[in-house]
Amino acid sequence: MDLHTHTLASAHGYSTLRENVTAAKAKGLEILGTTDHSKAMSGVYTNAFFTNYNAIPRVLDGVTVLCGVEANITDYRGAIDIDPLHRPLDYVIVSLHRPCILPGSTLENTRAVVGAMDHPKVAIVGHPDDMRYPLDYQVLAREIVDRGLFCEVNNTSLKAHGPRKGARENLLKLLAIGGELGMEVVVNSDAHMDVSVGELDLALSLLEEIQYPRELILNMGERAQILGRFDLAEK
Repeated sequence: MDLHTHTLASAHGYSTLRENVTAAKAKGLEILGTTDHSKAMSGVYTNAFFTNYNAIPRVLDGVTVLCGVEANITDYRGAIDIDPLHRPLDYVIVSLHRPCILPGSTLENTRAVVGAMDHPKVAIVGHPDDMRYPLDYQVLAREIVDRGLFCEVNNTSLKAHGPRKGARENLLKLLAIGGELGMEVVVNSDAHMDVSVGELDLALSLLEEIQYPRELILNMGERAQILGRFDLAEK
């Protein structure tokens, strides 16, 4: 599965949802999550896109499609730029992005992410690995565990010319703490074009390198078990 992918609706994505589904099927994925950016992201002017998710079949070409959003954290209290209660969303990823919130202190950044976890439908903390947003990983990991959420291990972050700085070093620190606390993780591509859908090799290799417990990696579960972890919207 791959639960963090983008389409043209994110304004800086380059594929349609149908193209992403086709790529997912070709790579043998059983589950695809589509999670475009909400409106605070540069180039995205409305959340109207998310109001018609019921038009998307739950299964397309044999691939189960989960309809989510990558919500942008917009202040140090954890505000986000979409109301999950007013959208037929299956889940929410909450993330820090420079166009939406300037980096603060370690305390401010950590409070922002932890506060964002309070919103309904939040299931995943997106790419908490950028050195420009220093975080207290002990606090972050404990909050993720206590709330039963998932920490993302983002494949795009680990690319040589990826969009975030110091990701590998930060993930090693976070996962060392998370492994001790029993923090569940999910491996995602953060694809912005269909060619990257299901591209998880760098993230999976990192988890294998540090021997992160397989039972804490959501991707390693059975399909029914994985789907059971989400409060899916009615179709």
